[in-house]
Amino acid sequence: MTEQQGSFTRPSRTGALLLASAFVVATCGLIYELLAGTLASYLLGDSVTQFSIIIGIYLFAMGMGSWCSRYVRKNELVTFVRVEVLIAAIGGCSAALLFLLFDRVQDFRLPLYGLVLAIGFLVGLEIPLLMRILKDRLEFSDLVSKVLTFDYVGALAASLLFPLLLVPHLGLIRTGFLFGLFNVGVAIAVILMLPQRRRMTIELLVAILVAIVLAAGFVASEKIERTAEVAAYGDPIIYADATPYQRIVITKRNEDLRLFLNGNLQFSSRDEYRYHESLVHPVLSRVASPRDVLVLGGGDGLAVREILKYPTVRSVTLVDLDPAMTALFRKSSMLVTLNHGSLLSPKVHVVTADAFSWLRANQRKFDAVLVDFPDPTNFAIGKLYTVSFYRELARALNPGAMLSVQSTSPLVAPKAYWTVATTLEAAGLTTRGYHVYVPSFGEWGFVLASNGPIGAPGALPAGLRFLTPRVDTLAFFFPPDMARRPTPVNRLDNQALVREFDAEWSVFEG
Repeated sequence: MTEQQGSFTRPSRTGALLLASAFVVATCGLIYELLAGTLASYLLGDSVTQFSIIIGIYLFAMGMGSWCSRYVRKNELVTFVRVEVLIAAIGGCSAALLFLLFDRVQDFRLPLYGLVLAIGFLVGLEIPLLMRILKDRLEFSDLVSKVLTFDYVGALAASLLFPLLLVPHLGLIRTGFLFGLFNVGVAIAVILMLPQRRRMTIELLVAILVAIVLAAGFVASEKIERTAEVAAYGDPIIYADATPYQRIVITKRNEDLRLFLNGNLQFSSRDEYRYHESLVHPVLSRVASPRDVLVLGGGDGLAVREILKYPTVRSVTLVDLDPAMTALFRKSSMLVTLNHGSLLSPKVHVVTADAFSWLRANQRKFDAVLVDFPDPTNFAIGKLYTVSFYRELARALNPGAMLSVQSTSPLVAPKAYWTVATTLEAAGLTTRGYHVYVPSFGEWGFVLASNGPIGAPGALPAGLRFLTPRVDTLAFFFPPDMARRPTPVNRLDNQALVREFDAEWSVFEG
């Protein structure tokens, strides 16, 4: 068989390399797609919407690339190499570029979707070119089966590696640079195996330059992420870590410590006492001699600090998904000072688990429960605000027990706020909403719930900085702009709360 244009001197090695490149193309392409989807979820919220849009744009762009491949009528192998280098450069730098652009552009969606479109187009261009390059080496049926097999296996590898290994251990930016290096490595290997490699000196030099840039980016990934975060947060960052579950960032300016999870403010040390006193004391002051208390979320230990002010409390069970969070607030002297060493108390038992799964297996009963989850910005968190979750929670309550759920702002997102109350009631609980002003967040809401009547508060612990009997009473009154309105029940298969939260906060944030 005659080789087209004398491209191959050692056909078996080169052909095998080109087939292997189908695996690399598929793996890298899907990794870049997952990076964009994950970043969009982190930065824009509503993971289902963002992943749906990005997958749609990526597949459409691949189709456009495949269609446009018909116009490449000669030098397919050279074009393939050039496309591979271009994908390496764009895809490899995509995560870093998007992080850096997030707070520097007016509409972040334009560069986000533009990069996805460009990467998808180039990946879609590659596969038809690869098949045309190999068409004289394999029977058509064998060619299609082998190329598609490598392509699909590469997609499987990417889908498994991304959540299990890459994000937990490398992070998003470093993962992007690594797979860019894989892309450009294939291009360099193909060039070096070609007899006409001397005529591709420019392509080889460009590929080597791209590889150097990607390698440098891989080494400097942490600095790039810090640079992006400094611009986003505005205050000096004293701690940052990417765990398998979230990005934890702590900033400090003067005496103000701030905790951010996935870019969302969780507390400011200037006024967190307002939030945590309001979360805890309207519950425990209404329970006669609370003994066993459950905290879901709240891995910073600040709610536990308030709980331990009740001498009748004999045990506190704190369930948090991220062990890095609770370890940080146990070990950092600055943070231990803030939570008064609450997580080190012998009364406190920390459980590292998904709250939903833990509740389903739990057989204990509690006198009080504090639910301190992040806002329902996506469906993974939204499941912890569903009627299914609240039914499991109700099962863990002693007769007359009380619970409180942080429930977002009733001023900014009144539909989302009252959906929490409606959902708790659908689980068979009695509810009363209340709200307080926390300067870092604005007007903030909670929902008090019980499996019995909700009575008046008892005595409050001494030394509180914000909550008084008068403040407690006033907190349960809502002006017309925050008044209750009809809302749906938030269900696992139809998370209306996440959609309402996203819609209302999007309007507020402009």
